[in-house]
Amino acid sequence: MSHVSSWSRGILVTVIGMTLTIATVPCRLHAQEPGVRIGLTYAPGMQPGVYLLPVGGADGDSVRLIIARDLEFGHRLTVISPDADRGAPTGRLNYPLYARLGAAGVVQVVLQADGSALVTLHDVVAAQAQETRRFALPGPRLSPAWRLAVHGIADVIEEWVTGTRGIAATRVLFVRSGALWQIDSDGANEQPVPGVGAALGPAWHPDGRSIAFARMRDDGTSVVVHELASGEERRVRTGAPLSLSPAFSPDGKWLAFAAGESGTDLYVVPVGAWEESPLRVTVGRGSTNAQPTFAPDGRRIAFTSSRLGRNEIYLTDADGANPELLTSTALTDAPYRADPAWSPDGRFVAFSTQIDGRFQIATISLRDRAVRQYTTEGINEDPSWAPDGRHLVFTSSRTGTRQLWVLDIESGRVRQLTRGAPARMGAWSPRLLSVP
Repeated sequence: MSHVSSWSRGILVTVIGMTLTIATVPCRLHAQEPGVRIGLTYAPGMQPGVYLLPVGGADGDSVRLIIARDLEFGHRLTVISPDADRGAPTGRLNYPLYARLGAAGVVQVVLQADGSALVTLHDVVAAQAQETRRFALPGPRLSPAWRLAVHGIADVIEEWVTGTRGIAATRVLFVRSGALWQIDSDGANEQPVPGVGAALGPAWHPDGRSIAFARMRDDGTSVVVHELASGEERRVRTGAPLSLSPAFSPDGKWLAFAAGESGTDLYVVPVGAWEESPLRVTVGRGSTNAQPTFAPDGRRIAFTSSRLGRNEIYLTDADGANPELLTSTALTDAPYRADPAWSPDGRFVAFSTQIDGRFQIATISLRDRAVRQYTTEGINEDPSWAPDGRHLVFTSSRTGTRQLWVLDIESGRVRQLTRGAPARMGAWSPRLLSVP
């Protein structure tokens, strides 16, 4: 890094990433059915009670704890667990008792001799079993793959009750000491990602099989695409000493990034055509244009630009047509906005905004341009959406060191995700399991 210019280092400070991970390969999910499958009407703001029965077997307590925590972290259900573990119930369930405890559903998990789990959701109102499914739990037991499969159980339970699949079977990538690390969505299994080296701003391909990131070099940075299963890498041809902030389009067909020398502009290149000359999207005339993030339909891009003499969030068509200023509503006398992240449901762009000299997390509505601020403690940056469009991971200094935190934008609740050495540039993965 000794030959990287001070200007380049200033640009690198604003890099955001999307994500990188281990070689778990997610597949497409089936379309989700709206509404609820048990006997209640689910509406935003309410959290139906779900009674989670004790789970028998050597790993029963671990399975139950993981599922309970996942459902609680999803913020769509209220988990009701017995005060004392009296063992897994046998015989017919006492539905009136569970109704008096406030449960709309009862979840029963039975671990099988073949290592699988038989999961049943009971509808308390109808007094009958509503859904039953067998889930494979790959060995070795308690391994990251085993835990990911248990997370997948929680996600399906959440979908059974609310109509929306959970986000527990995901991971978050982040930067620590210049290297890429990964962590499960519940804060477990924190570990470095092997075989990547010094990197910034990782971005997931939507199929989860590859990632892109900016690799640090003595003379600048380059955008690299890394295949997770094989470890094979390809450097994207940019023709510029500084290339950074990659982002894949939602259909996985395009990669956007920033590149330049005395200023940066946005470019796009077809995925797989890494030796082709990229297509230019912005004409910044020496300004900094970086941090692209695609709309869910892939037709528009939000990005950070300094063309007004300060950083603001702009929108443009993916081919560069129709650029417009997005963050035109001032929250402060000295506006400075960066780190845009377009929500998976298309409703919002999350970003960091400077207020009273500190960065805070906010969203702006694409419908009416209404801005909502979510944080006030410490310095808060680098928002990245979970696949459900309800949760954000972001960097915060509220504990004295930079760590990753998770925000539920509907309730405003936050929880700490990482601990230990400073962490930043969190990027949330796509769902890593496909459960029919």
